[in-house]
Amino acid sequence: MNTRPPVVVLPPASDGGRQVTIHGKPAGTAYSLFDVLDLVHRADLPAEDHAVDDPELIEWRGGGPYDWNEADTTDAPDTADG
Repeated sequence: MNTRPPVVVLPPASDGGRQVTIHGKPAGTAYSLFDVLDLVHRADLPAEDHAVDDPELIEWRGGGPYDWNEADTTDAPDTADG
């Protein structure tokens, strides 16, 4: 029996979207946690709020369910100097 989670959420891209695969097949791009839950629900998997923290359901790569921006080190520079 396969013990890998059926849902894999990849790291955020430069636009903040995260590719989602379900059972190894592309399911779409999520731009928020709600998008992930919608994709999970459409696949007839449990999509309750607590499901996002279930490692048996979702494998989060490159950040967890609340990480939606590409590396925060690319923030805009300070413009306080005028």
